[in-house]
Amino acid sequence: MTVMQVEDGQVSTQDSVASPRIPTGRELHDGYLSDLQDLTFGLVRGRAGSIYVGPLELLRFGPATVTDSAVDWPIEGGITARAPGGHFRIEAAGGRLIASVDRYRPRLPLPVYALTQLPVHHLLTRLHLLRVRGREPAPGIPARASDRRRAAAVDVAFCMTLTGLAGRRLRFGTLLGVAAAYHVACWSISGRTLGGLVMGQRVVAADGSRPTFTQSIVRLVVLPLAWIGNRPIHDQLAGTDVVVD
Repeated sequence: MTVMQVEDGQVSTQDSVASPRIPTGRELHDGYLSDLQDLTFGLVRGRAGSIYVGPLELLRFGPATVTDSAVDWPIEGGITARAPGGHFRIEAAGGRLIASVDRYRPRLPLPVYALTQLPVHHLLTRLHLLRVRGREPAPGIPARASDRRRAAAVDVAFCMTLTGLAGRRLRFGTLLGVAAAYHVACWSISGRTLGGLVMGQRVVAADGSRPTFTQSIVRLVVLPLAWIGNRPIHDQLAGTDVVVD
C-alpha cells in the first residue's frame, strides 16, 4: 500500500506491507541502510547516518530514535532536501511494516519529484519492507516450475501473435516492446498473464499483495538472468513469487 500527501510544498508518503512477524526497532534501524546498498548493487551507500551516491550526500539524517518496534530519523539535509525538516520512520504496527516520510521538503519541483525521485523511493522502500518481512510464511502455494514454463510458453506465443497483428513482419524489437508492455501491465494490474490464467497461477508480492508497477519492471528486467541461471532470481530481487491461483 502506498499513500502520498502534499501540503505547503511538504511531502508525506507511506508504504506498508503485511508482516506476520514483529521486528525490533534495532533490527529496523540496522537493516535499512545495508539493504539500500544491497538493493542498488552498491550504488547507494549509507555512511555516518547519511545516504550517498558516490561522493554526493543525497540525504542526511540526524541521530535516530529507536523504540521497541520502530526507528525514527530526523531529516537534516542533503542535496535532495530543499531545507532541513521532516522525519523518516519505519515501524511494526497492526500486523504491518510501515515506512513513512513526514513533512519532507524535496529540492526538485514537485511535478519532477513525483515522476523521478518519488517512484525510486517507493520501490526501494517497498523492497526493503518485503525483505524485512521475509518469505515465510509463503503468500500461497508455490506454482510448480514445470507449470511456470508452460505458462511462459503460452505468453510467448501470445506476444508473437500480438506482434504479428501490429505489422506484416515479425520484428524482434517490436516483439520485445509488446512482451514488456504486456507482462508489466498484467503483473501490476492483476498478477495474471494469459499463461498464468491458463495454468491457474499468478504473480504476487512476498506479502500476498499485488506487485507494484515498478516491482513488475524490476522482475521483467532481471527475468533473462533467471533463465540463464535457471534460478528465480527475478522473484528474489523484485520481492515477488508465483503462487497457485
